[in-house]
Amino acid sequence: MRQLYVYILATPSRRLYIGVTRDLRHRIWQHRTGAYPGFSARYGVTRLVYHEGPSDSVAAIVREKQIKRWTRRRKQLLIERQNLGWLDLAVDWFR
Repeated sequence: MRQLYVYILATPSRRLYIGVTRDLRHRIWQHRTGAYPGFSARYGVTRLVYHEGPSDSVAAIVREKQIKRWTRRRKQLLIERQNLGWLDLAVDWFR
């Protein structure tokens, strides 16, 4: 089975985007360059604040849907367990 990552992006005002991908680095690059129109391009959601994985494809998709159903506060707590300051975890990936 393919290995996937679940990730959360945020804006400085903490608008969230939750996704799943096989290639986390490439997918973050797509978000940052606006390669595809959609929510993240429209709202400038480009800062990686949380990720987990790799996981098998079924588990990752189930996890993504689970997190999307959570309250905003629960999502914030998940992020803050790994990244208290909401720092960009991919800040050095594209220099």
